[in-house]
Amino acid sequence: MGAAWLWVEVLGFLLLKCFAQDSNAIIGPYTEIDSCNGQNNSCNLFDNPLQDPTPNYFPAADRVGTSNLFPMPLCNGHTIEEATIDQLQDYMSHGTLTALQLASCYLRRVLQVNEYVNDVLELNPDFLAIAAALDAERAAGNVRGPLHGIPFLIKDNIASKDQMETTAGSLALLGSVVPRDAHVVSRLRAAGAVLFGKATLSEWADMRSNNYSEGFSGRGGQARGPYNLTQNPGGSSSGSAAAVAANIVPIAFGTETDGSVIQPAELNAVVGIKPTVGLTSRAGVVPESLHQDTVGSFGRTVRDATYALDGVFGPDPRDNYTLAQIGQTPTGGYVQFLTDRFALRNATFGIPWNTFWTLADPEQQSQLLQIVDTIRAAGATIINGTELPSADVLVDRDGWNWMYGDVRGRPNESEYTIVKVDFYNNIRDYLSELTNTNIRSLEDIIAYNYANDGTEGGHPWPLGIPAFYSGQDGFLASLASKGEMNETYYQALEFCRYQSRERGIDAMLANNGRRLDAVLVPPDVGQTYQIAAQAGYPMITIPAGYRSDTGMPFGLSLMGTAWSEPILVKLASAIEDLQFTSNGSAGGRQLPKFYSYLSKNVPIGGELGGG
Repeated sequence: MGAAWLWVEVLGFLLLKCFAQDSNAIIGPYTEIDSCNGQNNSCNLFDNPLQDPTPNYFPAADRVGTSNLFPMPLCNGHTIEEATIDQLQDYMSHGTLTALQLASCYLRRVLQVNEYVNDVLELNPDFLAIAAALDAERAAGNVRGPLHGIPFLIKDNIASKDQMETTAGSLALLGSVVPRDAHVVSRLRAAGAVLFGKATLSEWADMRSNNYSEGFSGRGGQARGPYNLTQNPGGSSSGSAAAVAANIVPIAFGTETDGSVIQPAELNAVVGIKPTVGLTSRAGVVPESLHQDTVGSFGRTVRDATYALDGVFGPDPRDNYTLAQIGQTPTGGYVQFLTDRFALRNATFGIPWNTFWTLADPEQQSQLLQIVDTIRAAGATIINGTELPSADVLVDRDGWNWMYGDVRGRPNESEYTIVKVDFYNNIRDYLSELTNTNIRSLEDIIAYNYANDGTEGGHPWPLGIPAFYSGQDGFLASLASKGEMNETYYQALEFCRYQSRERGIDAMLANNGRRLDAVLVPPDVGQTYQIAAQAGYPMITIPAGYRSDTGMPFGLSLMGTAWSEPILVKLASAIEDLQFTSNGSAGGRQLPKFYSYLSKNVPIGGELGGG
């Protein structure tokens, strides 16, 4: 898997170093760490081997347990670890850093950490050429916008019409050719962003199995988060979130059907924006459910994640759900709503204590309530007890469960009824546009997995593989539905929409006449993002606290109604600004320490919850 492409990239990097006419144009960023015989343009790598590979190449044993285990070298004299998009743009606008140098520095970061975290599945062979072309544009006075020259990753279920694969992590789709870029990718290219590569993920975005190792795929192996490599990195957009957390890229993109942006964001201490269904096009995205799928963004700050969102939202004729946003979205995008902590003085937040907060463990409750107290002290109004009226039929108090209706003996009230039917039909439509493949249906995928049990785990363990412990029971459930949109299906669709919208989030926000701006929830309680997923409503999570036993992060999330991204971006950025100025009392992002960095356990630890 990873070794093949990694060696190709290493070889390419060395060839660039040794044979570029102006080697310093590409290798210049590494003058602090990467010289031979003290000369930047020397290529006597084999005559004078590296004498001390720690800490910039190999992690140093005396740094274990610190945030400096994998120190990120300077990039042409600039610190890019934790650098924001605005800082990177400032460097490039002043001519002290080029997009080509920046992309090369992030390549070095991949070579430094990816063997451990496995968050980058594939690098784009064209990324250096793209960066060089964007540098030429900048030199000519053309800067496309805030994403000009900024590298990004996309989840491996988002199509790119280039030399990279689009496989949803499945070996079954290797070599298949997509008809065009996904709409979100074409928008990012137009914005001047540099497509750096594809991120690892939970195979088929968690649709294939109901008991599985989050972040694992047959093609990509196990993605790991940089805070603790033994623990659940969140999914299914595992590598996208973890790569941003590990400073492999500034921003990345994932997809969510139920939790797949919010969960990996909060478990990797990054900002995740899961938009209203219909704000970002799903055209060119390997589907799961037409009714719940959405493309979301990851960044280390709210501003960066919002820049990323601005780069991808917009109507698309190939996805008619996006036409609903016309008249609902702001001219000029969402970055204009970013603000500071003083905006909290006029904000009103709800706390659905019994519905969600009581399901969080005591340590999380303690840390999150301290943040809430700091928000209150900054002038916000906090109203406790703003409960979800439909909690009795939507919230399984034992954990995230999209089969909760089935568990209660009511498949006509089950989210899973909708998703398994949608997947059967939606994946057939997606596969019909691919060329150079014989995979045309869910039946074909299932047959491939059975025929390749040792890698794709078609049968449950022990006949298959531990990562797919239950085999492909999710696929088999979808197959059994045959995609039939019958009375049970439509009843489930109507039920989930009404209970999560009118009797759900909208009712919480209405708060019996005392209107809330947003609802604050602990996203480590997966039932929170499950309700937002069923409603198709937006949610933003920001870094909050850390577990004392594992070092794993958890977040604080804001929920709103449809098309409420402006208020959510505003309030999330206000809370984040409060974090920056409150000396730790409001929580926030900390650098990862790569706990258990040598561990390669499969399956990983921690609870599931995402699709």
